[in-house]
Amino acid sequence: MTPLEERIGYQFRDSMLLAEALTHPSLGHEAQRSHFDYQRLEFLGDAVLQLVITEYLFRNFGFEAEGQLTKLRSRLVSREALKTHAAALDLGRYISMGRGEEASGGRERTSTLADTFEALIGALYLDGGLEVAKNFILTETRADLEELAEKPVDINPKGDLQELLQSISPHSPLYELVSQTGPEHEKTFVCQVVWEGVVLGQGTGRSKKQAETAAALDALQLKRWEKSGKNSA
Repeated sequence: MTPLEERIGYQFRDSMLLAEALTHPSLGHEAQRSHFDYQRLEFLGDAVLQLVITEYLFRNFGFEAEGQLTKLRSRLVSREALKTHAAALDLGRYISMGRGEEASGGRERTSTLADTFEALIGALYLDGGLEVAKNFILTETRADLEELAEKPVDINPKGDLQELLQSISPHSPLYELVSQTGPEHEKTFVCQVVWEGVVLGQGTGRSKKQAETAAALDALQLKRWEKSGKNSA
């Protein structure tokens, strides 16, 4: 097994698939040979990655709406996220590339590392099938998936709510503290978000910030501005 195969715990039956996944287009251009590089495998790997992550989110975030799931998926398959996974595998050192590309820092380039990571997924899919590719994806993204479960689903619900409402009216939503109860070291806060005299949502949290975030999420789900006749549509 190659060091990379040992790292991912999978030995390719067709070693040429792995070689193709690790070949940068610049090598073929410099050698003026027929194309043998990761681009086609990257195309396939991107689709497999999208499928696996989409299925995972569908099964594990069953109460989230389509828009929220789309945001989460975008976060998980972003170029920066894929670069991080590629760097964890030290993929850069295994890539065959032209001398010019290497001299210009190609082994650390975000696009190259992200593309190679997707190409590796495509190669795994062709060589071992969907389950092999799925196991690889879920293993390499485990930390990100666990982080999603610990953090609020919406990355910035207050920002999203403000952006949405300001597309309808120049007025910003206001957050009001409704109550705070409990001992000093373990208080519970309740906040509501108000916009143009309408209470859009209410939320509870261990801090005012958490309660405001929960209120914004509540408002995004209830969409009471539509009933107030202020919908931009």
